[in-house]
Amino acid sequence: MDETALTRIAQALERMAPAPLAAPDFAAASAFVWHVDPDRLEPVAQVNRVDLDLLVGINRSRDTLVDNTRRFAQAFKANNALLWGARGMGKSSLVKAIHGTLHPEFPDLKLVELQREDMGSVARLLNHLRSAPYRFILFCDDLSFSHDDQHYKSLKAVLDGGIEGRPENVVFYATSNRRHLMPRDMIENERSSAINPSEAVEEKVSLSDRFGLWLGFHPCTQDEYLAMIDGYCAAHGVRVDSDTLRAEAIEWQATRGSRSGRVAWQFFVDLAGRNGVHL
Repeated sequence: MDETALTRIAQALERMAPAPLAAPDFAAASAFVWHVDPDRLEPVAQVNRVDLDLLVGINRSRDTLVDNTRRFAQAFKANNALLWGARGMGKSSLVKAIHGTLHPEFPDLKLVELQREDMGSVARLLNHLRSAPYRFILFCDDLSFSHDDQHYKSLKAVLDGGIEGRPENVVFYATSNRRHLMPRDMIENERSSAINPSEAVEEKVSLSDRFGLWLGFHPCTQDEYLAMIDGYCAAHGVRVDSDTLRAEAIEWQATRGSRSGRVAWQFFVDLAGRNGVHL
C-alpha cells in the first residue's frame, strides 16, 4: 500500500474519531454551553437572565435554591435540585438568576448548560469538569424522557451511582414540567404490562428520587401575576396609571388563557414598547 493511501486512511480515521477536546479556558466566561460532534464547551458572553428580585411568587423555592447554591459555592456539600411544575413560572430563570447573583461573590462558580438530547455525552463532559479548579452548576432545562429514551440511565449514574459518582465540584440542576421526569401514561403502561409491575415502575421513578431537592412551581394567583408586572415596571421605569395597567394586564392574561411569569413578562414587553421604553 503506497504512502498516499495510508495518508487517506489516517485522515478518514481522524474524521471518524476526532481528537479529544482540549482543556477549556474556563476563565474566558462565567457560563458555557456543551455541544457534541465534536465535543466542545462554548463560552457565553452574555447570559439571558433577569434579576433575582424580579422573580415574584416563588420565594420559598428561591430561598432554598439560593442557600443550596451558596453552600456549594463555598465548597460545602450541596444537593442536586429538580425544579418541576407549571410552565412559565420561572424555573429556568431562577437557576440563571441565582448564578448571576452569586457569581460576583464567587467568581469561580460557573454555569454549564447541557441539552437534554446530549445527555448521553454527560460522562465525557464530567471528565472535563472534574479536574478543573472551578465549581460548576450543570444545568439542563426542560428535562424529560419518553418511553424509548435510554438517556435516563446515564443520568442516574451521574446523580448518585457509578464507581466515580458525581464530581465534588459539580452540582446538577434540572427543570421539568413532570415531577418524575416521565409521562404518566408511560409509568402506567409499565405498571400494566411488566412481569413485575412494581419493579418496572420503581426503575423509572427512581431517577427523580436521586435529586436531593424537589422544588415545586405552581400556577400563580392574579395578585402574584400583577405584582410581577409592577416589579417589571418599577425596575425599568415604565409609568402607567395603576387602574389602566391592571385592566390591560388582566385582559392580556384572559386572551392567553393562563397566568404565569412568562405571560407577565410578555405583557410587559408589549407595554414597554407601546410606551417607548427600551429594554
